[in-house]
Amino acid sequence: MAERLNIGVLGAGPISQAAHFEACQKARNARLYAICDLAPDLLESAAAVYRPEKVFSQFDAMLSDPAVDAVIIAVADQFHVPLSLQALGAGKHVLVEKPMSTSVEEAEYLCRAVTASGLMLQVGHNRRFDPGVAFAREFVTQELGRMQSYQGWYYDSKERYTMTDNLQPVMRRSDSSRRPAGDPRSDRRRYLLLTHGSHLLDTARFLGGEITAVRARYNHSFDAYCWFIEIQFATGALGHADLTVPLRGDFEEGFRIAGEFGSVRARLPLTWFHQCGDVECYSIKDGLYRRPLGADAFSYKLQVESFADVILHGKPQIGAGVHDGLASVRAMAAVARSVTSGELLPLAGITGEV
Repeated sequence: MAERLNIGVLGAGPISQAAHFEACQKARNARLYAICDLAPDLLESAAAVYRPEKVFSQFDAMLSDPAVDAVIIAVADQFHVPLSLQALGAGKHVLVEKPMSTSVEEAEYLCRAVTASGLMLQVGHNRRFDPGVAFAREFVTQELGRMQSYQGWYYDSKERYTMTDNLQPVMRRSDSSRRPAGDPRSDRRRYLLLTHGSHLLDTARFLGGEITAVRARYNHSFDAYCWFIEIQFATGALGHADLTVPLRGDFEEGFRIAGEFGSVRARLPLTWFHQCGDVECYSIKDGLYRRPLGADAFSYKLQVESFADVILHGKPQIGAGVHDGLASVRAMAAVARSVTSGELLPLAGITGEV
């Protein structure tokens, strides 16, 4: 395999236009080799702008190209598992958008398929690649000692789309795009938990370790959705996660961590600014706060580079693997159940859809 990973992107919709196409073009160790989409107008437009070596209207045709080393699956959530399975069956590594699936059983099946294939699957939890989050993770694992508490929050703003419209390219859409049966977005509560809750819970696991149980409360008022989630970590640390969509105010995502030998405070900007998170780590060792500054924060590019490094050079996987994807889906399913029952639910026994 060459020193640059040949990637085929499935889906020429908004997330690829805003992130994946450019990320593949700018990655130091990968290239945008192919684009595939059923919609001829989207495919033509993407090909004209991003100029891949190949374009395909059928996924199986792209998978049949021996020059394709890996695929990015950037389509509707309901298609993630079947298309990932198809790619694995063709011998391709997979980077699939989050959430990895919409049900625990599908995620479990995909886990078994990845293990049997010997191939790599990474889930697009791109927040792991914010340099501020990475800095916090290093501090937590090397200097914090035992974690006592974790607080995380994700407040999506009513003004967010005003900002993203200015930050992202003009989105091209098509009436020919393939869509899931029914309208999954019409169940707003489920859609928001899958879309934003997957980020919130993966960041909690990335920094706090395995989540063993959750208890959730939910409130829907004045067209705003709010979840308060109590978290139990395997380490014994206490946790809380707060998801509010939309907040009457600015976008805000962040976390606070208290530990044996220090603490962490973080506020993360909207992803599309490509700006390093505002993170401070305090250590009792030297009585100082430390923070990263000025780092490359195009997290979608960094996740592609890490994905390629694992495949090309066998480097450790930093991104969310298939078991991380399963854990995130199981945690979201537990949150959905706990909202109804009011009980503290161990994740080990959770099944079904989110």
